[in-house]
Amino acid sequence: MKTRHSLPSLRLLTLLTGLLGVGIARAQEASATSGPLSTATVLERIKVGPYELPDLPLKTNLNYAASAADIEPFGGVKPYKEHFLVQMEYTGPGRALPEPEGLKSVGIGFLGPIMPTVSVATGGRSHNEEALGIMMMRGAQLAIDQANAAGGYRRLAIPFELVVRNDNALWGSSGNEIVRMAYDDQVWAILGSIDGANTHIAIRVALKAEVPWMNSGDLDPTFIETNIPWVFRCIGDDRQQNYIILDYLFRKHDYRRIAIVRSSSRYGRFGVREIRDGCRRLGRPVLVEMAYKGGQEDFDMVLDRVAEVQPEVIVHWGNGPDGARILNAMRARGMDQLFIASDRAVTDEFVQLAGQHAEGVVCGFPWNPESPSPRLRAFREAFVAAYGTEPETYAAHAYDGMNMILWAIQEAGLNRAKIRDVLAYRDQPFPGVTGDIPLSAALDDAGEVFLAIREGGRWIYHSREDLGIPRGQVIQQTRTLRETARR
Repeated sequence: MKTRHSLPSLRLLTLLTGLLGVGIARAQEASATSGPLSTATVLERIKVGPYELPDLPLKTNLNYAASAADIEPFGGVKPYKEHFLVQMEYTGPGRALPEPEGLKSVGIGFLGPIMPTVSVATGGRSHNEEALGIMMMRGAQLAIDQANAAGGYRRLAIPFELVVRNDNALWGSSGNEIVRMAYDDQVWAILGSIDGANTHIAIRVALKAEVPWMNSGDLDPTFIETNIPWVFRCIGDDRQQNYIILDYLFRKHDYRRIAIVRSSSRYGRFGVREIRDGCRRLGRPVLVEMAYKGGQEDFDMVLDRVAEVQPEVIVHWGNGPDGARILNAMRARGMDQLFIASDRAVTDEFVQLAGQHAEGVVCGFPWNPESPSPRLRAFREAFVAAYGTEPETYAAHAYDGMNMILWAIQEAGLNRAKIRDVLAYRDQPFPGVTGDIPLSAALDDAGEVFLAIREGGRWIYHSREDLGIPRGQVIQQTRTLRETARR
């Protein structure tokens, strides 16, 4: 990759001023009726010089993450500005950079927790996500290997190469790894990571380095709410899982007394945000929310407080082993409430620890691993042949995310801005092994999420339609009614 272009300060100021005005005008002109452009059209329109902006209509949505009107923030008050409904625009000069010469491989970065670390800054051992990170790395590597078997990067007939860096739970260290990949390794895109705090830092470094970032493992809703035009996510997040859980509890059933037990980590804290807020907005506020430190064994104090409020449902957000220990402690006390958990409970380890108590547990889940899709079957066979074990959520979504990157590179060539463009403006959902992946205006996976229910000794994956779960009226419908009433 050649040295980045620079501009004299006066010329840069003039350029930025003009681009800002164009960007604002385009955002104002964008509407939900704007038709998507084909990839061929996008590729033609991004053939621009360093001082030109391509004519690309901004992608727009009628509502954010299919939020229902009765759990919409601000209630019946229309906010001054509504974020995430109009796509962020990249207005830089990077599209004019020529494709480099003399490359022996096409590097794609990977950042994930693959090796444990111990640090005073993290209070001891890292976040116990290494098993997830290794599976994520294997999914990404399988996609690379298959692409190379099919001829690699077609324009130059050279192989793709996965550049692997460890995400060790330290903000500064993970940020340094992004700098190394972006400038020393000169990767064309990056896939990663899992930990919400680290990923938030990493994508800001990616923004400065102007490198496309595909996330396949961080379900933190606030990740995509950074609204960075270089950032994508190919997995349904905790907000979407929270919504299907809320609808299951309140619209399908009529539960009224909800308690939350969660990890004190960022994953637990942000994972239950929409459940907590949604319960309050629906007039059934959470009775108690108790946090615990990951890995602890004694939950007496936590469950004493929970038992005092006599909930009908206990929602747990944290790692699977912690959830199993909490569930066992509940049942030992005679607490028979419905136990709802995050997708991290859908593991063999959770079932082994929980034993018979796992029966009847309900979990949010970002995809359907029992789909009859031929793509999924072929992926599973290839993964088992390569690694001798079945793939799981993090492997499958990393495989999809890497294939999205590979597709964009084949289409756009070796230009980071153009790789970003073809991903951001793709007009059709990407056909992944985890299902079709449509990207929202915020470049988040807007596909369907599921409930995993432990039934008859196995996990059964249910869509909304399977369970007859009604969905609340979406924001745009109610907003239109409010605005009509005002007029």
